[in-house]
Formats: sequence, C-alpha cells, structure tokens
Amino acid sequence: TLFFFLSILEDTGYMARVAFVMDQLLRRVGLSGRSFVPMLIGFGCSVPAIMATRTLSSDRDRKMTILLTPFMSCSAKLPIYALFTTAFFPRQWRAVVMVGLYLTGIVCGILYALVLKLTRYKGEPVPFVMELPNYRFPSARSVGQLIWEKAKDFLQKAFTIIFVATVLIWFLQTFDTRLNVAAPDTSLLALIGSWVAPIFKPLGFGDWRVSTALITGFTAKESVVSTLTVLLGGDTAALSTMFTPFTAVVFLVFTLLYTPCVAAVAAAKRELGSAKAAAGVVVMQCGIAWVVAFVVHCIGTLLGFV
Repeated sequence: TLFFFLSILEDTGYMARVAFVMDQLLRRVGLSGRSFVPMLIGFGCSVPAIMATRTLSSDRDRKMTILLTPFMSCSAKLPIYALFTTAFFPRQWRAVVMVGLYLTGIVCGILYALVLKLTRYKGEPVPFVMELPNYRFPSARSVGQLIWEKAKDFLQKAFTIIFVATVLIWFLQTFDTRLNVAAPDTSLLALIGSWVAPIFKPLGFGDWRVSTALITGFTAKESVVSTLTVLLGGDTAALSTMFTPFTAVVFLVFTLLYTPCVAAVAAAKRELGSAKAAAGVVVMQCGIAWVVAFVVHCIGTLLGFV
C-alpha cells in the first residue's frame, strides 16, 4: 500500500517538487532536498527508505540520510503506540500522545543532523539540481513497474533476514538452557531478558518481561506487542502492574528511538558498505533512545509525575 501511493506521487511528477520545496529547509541541517523523499518513506518502513538513498548523488548526503532515517517513526511501531495509549490514556489524549511521539522523533532527528553536520559530516550538501517533470496523470503500467521494483527488492533482501531472525527468536523463546521445551518465562530468551533488565531500571521499567519484548522487537517492532501479550498470559490489562501512565510514556519514547529492525540494519550495512557501520547505527540508536528516555524520566520525576 505504501509503495502504491508513493509510486503514484512519483509518476505524477509531484515528488520532485516536494524535494525542491524542502531543499532550503533541509540545507539548514546539512542535507539537500533530495533527502526528504527517503525520510518520508521512512514513516512507512525504514528498509525501502534506506534503499531509496541510492538516488542521492552525494556520498555524504546519502550516509547522513541513512543515519537519520530511523528517527522517522515507521508504521511497524503503531501497534506499540496503540496498545499503550489504549491501556493508559483517556480517549481524548490518545491522538495527542501519538502525534507527540512522531514530533519527538522528528525533533531528535533534526538535533542529531545538526550534530553530524558539525562533527563527522562537515561541509555543505551538494547543490540542488533537478529537472522538474511535467505534471501528468499516472499510468497503470509505470506505477505497477515502480511497485514491482521496490517490492521485489524488499522481499528478496529484507524478508530473508527477517525470517532468519524470527527463527532465532523462536528458538530462544521455546527452549531453556538444557534445550528442553520451556515456558516463555523460563526460556533462554527470558534468561537473556533478565540479564538486560537492569539497564532499563533507571528508566522506570526494569521488569524482565519488558526487556524481553524489546529484544524480540529487534526482529520486527510488532513483536514487542506479541511478546508482551504472551508473557502476560494474554491479559494486556496486566500492563498496569509493570507501568504507570508516566513510565508508559518513557517506554514509548524509548521504543520510538531505539534500534531499527534487523532488516533495516541489514539494509544499512548494504548501503554503508560495512558491518561496523551498521553496528554503529544500532549502538548509536540504542544510546540515543536510552539518554532521551532517561531525560524524560528525570524531568517527569522533578515535576512529580513519579
């Protein structure tokens, strides 16, 4: 669905004009207007967004855009937002919280872009030179071809990575240390989650079930919801035993910013050209997510929300 509507916009000639309009604004953070299209795609899925950076002529702009794309909240995180806003907030505040999360991601991306501009990627973006195509009614053939090219690349390169990671998570969630079939709370994954849990204690959610869900979220962000549901015995109302409304906000901020899924990391590795750079993306995103969530937690504590 995402590729379909983006292909229509592209075939009408509208996307080139969006890049032109955004050029002046993006230059203030060190990017050209061409970077806007991949970041816009990032609100749907980070994998095709990262692959779309191939159209950027400058290596500097391309790498900066890849690093900034994970700050755009992908649609896979919507189930997490929906679960927590429904569980902890009145109906009139749910949309406000969701919009606030999207804006938080954009603001963090802008701040990170400024840091990159002043440190690792000094200099100016390449001049914006683009021949604006005429407006036209999109043809079914060209739209179908655009959809197929993007979808085929995604299926071939991303689905295989997701499949392998899912099998690994299934293995960890099914067996214990003696490779006997185990309940979710005594599995290898639960053991790893209990090791990781102290990292999140300063953020207000040091429960091993939460850290376990965040680990499975590395395969696909929707897995956070399914893992929590399984570990809570299907009773999502039990979330109130692990979170307060305020710590739920801190958790949502963390899930907004922490490492993109394994398929996006694989795409970043392919585009950046090294596993070290892709690992750097994971470490940096997790570090930024923890710091921002900790700042939110500290501010909330000072204001008396805890």
